[in-house]
Amino acid sequence: MTAISLDPLDLAALLCSRVCHDVISPVGAIVNALEVLEEDDPSMRDFALDLIKKSARNASARLQFARLAFGAAGSAGAMIDLGDAGNVANGFLNDEKLSLDWEAPRALLPKNQVKLLLNLLVLAAQAVPRGGKLVSRATIEGEQASFVITATGSHARIPAHVEELLAGRSETGTIDAHAVQPLYAGMVARAADMTITFAIEGETVTINAHKAA
Repeated sequence: MTAISLDPLDLAALLCSRVCHDVISPVGAIVNALEVLEEDDPSMRDFALDLIKKSARNASARLQFARLAFGAAGSAGAMIDLGDAGNVANGFLNDEKLSLDWEAPRALLPKNQVKLLLNLLVLAAQAVPRGGKLVSRATIEGEQASFVITATGSHARIPAHVEELLAGRSETGTIDAHAVQPLYAGMVARAADMTITFAIEGETVTINAHKAA
């Protein structure tokens, strides 16, 4: 495996591409619905308005999640309310295919720990490509948290290359917008001085994150 060397500007560009990819679908749906309204077809009006409302909520949830998971979320050393993180995670991840059970006390944690948890939830969702249930548990001692996330669903699997990317390595030493999120999650884990492990048993993938030894 080759260590990944990524220029800060390239990292910023790839993360921006990732966020745009997540948001462009609901925004595109809003544009399409507005075009339907412009046709002034009464039979399609309710459908178009419903699509606009649903897509606007979806885009808002995705942006709020990205703001915490990838954004600065305050100045250096800032603390983030775990309850707020749970709200944005539920808004982003709960849909027709996926459900999230968030089990965490309401507490302030260093921002990199919360950012790590949100990024690990993205990886957990990828572990059940056909949908299923996520359970996120947090244990807190002082300002140090440990996280256990399970993803249960049909055809569950540890996402390809995710463990290497979390460790900052890849077969080619290059990265693209699809792979930047697990790479970034690994960077956040190291900044938070936390270790990540994956395990799979049957149709359940378990992700553990705890303070590095």
